[in-house]
Amino acid sequence: MAALPVFRWRLAPDGYATRRQLRALGLRPGGQDVAAQLERPRRRRAPLVAYLYRLDLARPVRPMTDAKWAALAKANTARRTCPQCRRDAGYVIPPTLGTCVPCADAPARAA
Repeated sequence: MAALPVFRWRLAPDGYATRRQLRALGLRPGGQDVAAQLERPRRRRAPLVAYLYRLDLARPVRPMTDAKWAALAKANTARRTCPQCRRDAGYVIPPTLGTCVPCADAPARAA
């Protein structure tokens, strides 16, 4: 396996981008391997590393289909539905509570 080219922070040549930069351009890595890496030195710790992908091999982001939108809406509805009272809480139920706030406070009010 060949070693990746390593660039210092903010000194990468044109033609490379991180995943976030690709996404901002409406692109995705498209199955390509990491082409290079950036290293940002830190005192007394290992350097921060960011992986870079080649822009010329990047592909456009796939558009969301109606089925994907429906699945996303269903998943978000499940995250908002209280398992105890079966009502839509109007917010994502905190995993620390496991139920909506009124259901979580009910035992405290009863005591």
